[in-house]
Amino acid sequence: MIRLEQETPEDWWEVENLFDLCFAPGREALSSYRLRDDIDPVAELCLVARDEGDGVGAAIRFWPVRVGETPALLLGPVAVHPTRQGEGLGGLVIREGVARARRAGWRHVLLVGDAPYYGRFGFSRLASVEMPPPTNPERVLGLNLFEDGKELRGRVTRWDA
Repeated sequence: MIRLEQETPEDWWEVENLFDLCFAPGREALSSYRLRDDIDPVAELCLVARDEGDGVGAAIRFWPVRVGETPALLLGPVAVHPTRQGEGLGGLVIREGVARARRAGWRHVLLVGDAPYYGRFGFSRLASVEMPPPTNPERVLGLNLFEDGKELRGRVTRWDA
């Protein structure tokens, strides 16, 4: 049995430990982290999937950014504990996080990731969006949460910029 809950301040270090376990050392040196430095994540969208033993099986965070002048969410990191991979927990937290973002009125979500994986959730390449270097432009993906025909375009900058 998996419980999906909003991440709380008390969960922070347990979630950080999961991210450290799942990603290469130096993950915080990535350019996407410069967009997050000293910016709070969107708390109501940050989720933790806990198992019956109360362990964190998966976690996801969303951060506010701007693409040009347009507010958007930067998804990531998202991680699944190695012992829980293949159980659908990554998909669970992504789908629920995106659904909550839509209900909260956010219009766009972007991320840096693998198109074959994130394409299953509706994400596609954003050719008109420029992440800070040295991000590979082929890995910049996005999802419009409302079918309004507005394409996300421009340079991604910090929320406070």
